[in-house]
Amino acid sequence: MNKTKKYKAILVLSFMLFFTGHVQVFANTAYKTFTEDGYGDYVQTQTAYTVKDTIVKFGDELFSQASDLKIDKRGLLYISDTNNHRILVGDRQGNLVNIIGEDLLKKPNGIFITEENKLYVADEAAAKVYVFSLKGELLNEYSKPDSILFGKTSTFVPKKLAVDKRGNIFIISRGNSNGIIQINERSGDFIGYFAPNNTMVTPLTEFRKAIFTEEQLSKMIDMVPPTAENLNIDDKGLVYTVSQGERVVPVKKLNMAGKNIIDTTANDPFSVSVDIGSLENVFVAGENGFIYEYTKEGNLLFVFGGSDDGRQRVGLFNKISAIALDQKDNIYALDPEKNKIQIFQPTEFANLVHNALSLYQNGDYEASKGPWLEVTKLNSLFDFANLGLGEAYFKEENYQEALTSFRKAKYKPGYSDSFWEIRNEWMRNNIIQLIGIIIGLVILKKIISRLEKKYQIYAKFAEKLDKKYNLQLVKNLYFLKSLIRHPIDSFYSIKYENKTNYLSANILLILFFVIYVMEKYYSGFIFRSVEDGSYAIGSDFVFVVSAFLLVIISNYLVCTINDGEGKFKHIYSAFIYSFAPYFMIKPFVILASNVFTLNESYLLEFTNFFTYSWVAILLIVMIKEINNYTIGETFKIIFLTAFTILIGVLLIFIVYVLISQMLSFVMSLFNEGVYRIENG
Repeated sequence: MNKTKKYKAILVLSFMLFFTGHVQVFANTAYKTFTEDGYGDYVQTQTAYTVKDTIVKFGDELFSQASDLKIDKRGLLYISDTNNHRILVGDRQGNLVNIIGEDLLKKPNGIFITEENKLYVADEAAAKVYVFSLKGELLNEYSKPDSILFGKTSTFVPKKLAVDKRGNIFIISRGNSNGIIQINERSGDFIGYFAPNNTMVTPLTEFRKAIFTEEQLSKMIDMVPPTAENLNIDDKGLVYTVSQGERVVPVKKLNMAGKNIIDTTANDPFSVSVDIGSLENVFVAGENGFIYEYTKEGNLLFVFGGSDDGRQRVGLFNKISAIALDQKDNIYALDPEKNKIQIFQPTEFANLVHNALSLYQNGDYEASKGPWLEVTKLNSLFDFANLGLGEAYFKEENYQEALTSFRKAKYKPGYSDSFWEIRNEWMRNNIIQLIGIIIGLVILKKIISRLEKKYQIYAKFAEKLDKKYNLQLVKNLYFLKSLIRHPIDSFYSIKYENKTNYLSANILLILFFVIYVMEKYYSGFIFRSVEDGSYAIGSDFVFVVSAFLLVIISNYLVCTINDGEGKFKHIYSAFIYSFAPYFMIKPFVILASNVFTLNESYLLEFTNFFTYSWVAILLIVMIKEINNYTIGETFKIIFLTAFTILIGVLLIFIVYVLISQMLSFVMSLFNEGVYRIENG
């Protein structure tokens, strides 16, 4: 699903959770839980996490705008209590264990705990990174590097940080777009910048680069990549970052070279925190209250939570500033506005999914089949479970069941592999009969050709029918064959001999629409671009007819004012007849798509390229011959036609917007009148 669609989906989720809290859901919670199907759409599922407990203070110490949260190996919680200028340490029961840095810290933000029991604190106001023992002793501090490589104008305002096992400190500095700052823990030396964000290149960006000066480009805010919002690091030394906005990759899993090795499907544009679970699952929190769980490959398993509507409902948030997981994969979510931590524990359903996922990721597909079956019994729309089942059946060489499961999961590579195995088996069992049928058809064709050549049965029969019924329409349609063989002569015949008419052209236009619909909805599952069960034939008809008319009328108008000789009926018919290769080849492509796999996709791609190229050549020849243009004039007309089409689309859009606004205004007046009448 593209990014815009995903961001819209986030807003839809927010709307649903805000306004439909009274609707019955799968469990008695104030929030709904969703997963993602194979098409990238959100599907409601059983509740994956429920709130087990909340923490509002440690001992008598309350939080104030707490900005970060970490959990150590002993299960102790570390809170960056920003407005109180300290780090609070407590246990799950809310007992206070320690207060760190109370007399030193100015504005503590990010914190991190290493396996060596060192606490690292990023202090924005002090522009320093402090290192404490867990007893609260100050061990070290790091300020802005004086290395030339760091850059004199580069800012050092530590916001978040993480430390790997080699002693490298990764620091996100507010306002520093060069990347994540790396400092060696022992020497304090600046190592370099790591994995900077890159802005996504758009056509508008490229256009600006082409025409703007360096000074103009430097002043453009959207040309500067934003800094990452937060980061974390796993036991393997892989760095995870989250970033906000539509112009960057929201979630990254970075290897040692700084290359992103994960592609998350559903993303929150307001991501603020990330942590890693026991299965290497990636948990991301959005500032707006949503919590996402991804597999280590980036597939979305669950999304839950949401924004509170002021009723202080459990499981919802005013805002999230950080999340952290303990060793049992309980999720601790910190709300800086409610000043409390909500603790989510996995439900039986989530544990079932995690058990199946663990077996699946370890390559034990057959053992994972049982748990995946249980998941699908509870929710048949949980497509990741269908994907796991498909892999299990494929491993068992039960290709028919694998095919069915992969189809339910909308997973085309797995479906293709299963279909390839089924097709192979069918070919082995029926190869002799298949060869016999092919030989028989070849012999039959030769016999018919010889009989026709000798006795002219078809020609005589067609002549009798023509004399009796005057089959001019059939002749006009059959003219397609001549156009393919002799396009220049055929366009001459259309112009001067009336070999076509509006009726035959309209029939071919309807045929084009039928083939278009067949290709869109009835191509093989592997090559189909629309979702199963999704039909919009009315819209398709309007689109096809409108597109043809827009192009034909635009071309006719341009040709008319440029001394073109073609009449509208000639251009109309010739344009539609130029799609002769489409009529002749596309039906076979559609049939082939139902028996081909991804291994043969290049054949369909080449055939489609060949077909559309042939049509394009015929259209160029048509414009030249119908209007008696030179080659240069023909390409000039094509360019002007394209420009006219663009203007036409803009005009149609403007008219559509104006009509929509007018109707909206009329409806508002009508509703206002009804309201006043009803209320006296």
